[in-house]
Amino acid sequence: MRIAVLDNGAEQLKLINHTMTKLGHESRMYTEGRTLLQSLRRQTFDLLILDWSPPDMKGLDVVNAIRHTLKSRLPILFVTDRRDETDMVAGLNCGADDFMAKPIRAGELEARVNALLRRSYPSKHEAELIFGPYHFYPPSRVLKVRGKPVELKNREYELALFLFQNLGRLLSREHLHEAVWGLGVEALSRSLDTHVSRLRTKLELRPANGFLLLAIYGLGYRLETIEADVLPAPALR
Repeated sequence: MRIAVLDNGAEQLKLINHTMTKLGHESRMYTEGRTLLQSLRRQTFDLLILDWSPPDMKGLDVVNAIRHTLKSRLPILFVTDRRDETDMVAGLNCGADDFMAKPIRAGELEARVNALLRRSYPSKHEAELIFGPYHFYPPSRVLKVRGKPVELKNREYELALFLFQNLGRLLSREHLHEAVWGLGVEALSRSLDTHVSRLRTKLELRPANGFLLLAIYGLGYRLETIEADVLPAPALR
């Protein structure tokens, strides 16, 4: 998972980064709210860990911008030294998903992040995933479409599963590269496009099957569900 962290304390950032790395996540550190918001316009993350009082703007304003300006449902964990109930209520009402008090304890942070990710992405923790005619079996790395196995290469399978697990989410190219090729592995931009093209063909990702894989110019890709009632009616003979 990709975790964005906004905090201006060096020790806090170090602790959070160490904890996220131990959990197998990649974390990107930010010390200013405006820098984070600029990044969120072009990058996608699975979770945001947010300090209550960034140096350049209020944490509540950051959440408000994410929810209302960027229209993002990114799960947000507030971390703060405030303990007043009214502050907690304000944070949750603004759009944050969870709240924990400083000083940060690694064990509690780990538990809260795990719980929030499980709640936000429940399909990532199931042995069988069903999306209309597409049935994934992660333990055996098998994908069946209408009961018939589809032959996919390893990265094609990983890309297909990741896209379906994130239905409706715009996924940046960098996010997709890291999810499929791994951290620290350079993948040519054209390689991602080639894999996407193959999946469109092999999985027949088209409105007639209920799904459409869209390329968002300059940003990444989004797999969308297409409702039957928006499809064109068949021509009468």
